Amino acid sequence: MKLRVFVGGFTLAAGTVACVCSVQAADLPMRPAPAPVAPVAYAPPVYNWSGFYVGGHIGGGFENSSWTDPFTGSNDTFNNSGFLGGAQIGVNTQFNWLVLGLEGDFSWTSAIKGTGTDSAGDSITTSPQWTSTVTGRIGAAFDRLLVYGKGGVAFAEDKSTLTDLTGASSTDTMTRVGWTAGAGLEYALTDNWSVRAEYDYLGFGSKQLNFSTPALGTVSTNADLNVQEVKAGFDYKFGP
Repeated sequence: MKLRVFVGGFTLAAGTVACVCSVQAADLPMRPAPAPVAPVAYAPPVYNWSGFYVGGHIGGGFENSSWTDPFTGSNDTFNNSGFLGGAQIGVNTQFNWLVLGLEGDFSWTSAIKGTGTDSAGDSITTSPQWTSTVTGRIGAAFDRLLVYGKGGVAFAEDKSTLTDLTGASSTDTMTRVGWTAGAGLEYALTDNWSVRAEYDYLGFGSKQLNFSTPALGTVSTNADLNVQEVKAGFDYKFGP
């Protein structure tokens, strides 16, 4: 009998405590819901210009050649423009936004031909048959856009011809060595393919030319050569 009374009293006390705790919990303020977490935006990878590449180009060239008249010693300037086309190969290394590179190119330029006459009426023609450059490049990368400058050594095969009044002609062909500087823009269309636009100035200084015809005998003159090139092209970069 005493055991039943004890158990009943314990049960009643436990129920009372539970009710009191429930009432107190109901009186507590509700916790605010956690703020929603913004989704993480996907950032596409920044394009990397590092790697080897090959490509081709077409465009136009402007030749300026200044000759010393073999009879009067005055200077005569001959210039003309024409089509050019060729190929390039190179390699780039990127450090954050800075891109350093080395490039070689070759252009066929035989369509560029300047013609004039000396004081005796002889015809003089000068035409670079091809040009080639080996340059260092430095550029700033804005993701897929590369803005760059370049400079280095330039080569050209210069074909010069003197035709006298009798129609006899003499040709002096030489490989000139000079310097070049230029600038350009390049844009990556895909991970491997890019397009470019570029301007280059090639300076070759003055060289002595020697001609010989039956009517004139041996004639010597000095001539300098400068070539400006505007090119549009494409490159294929190997690797990712």
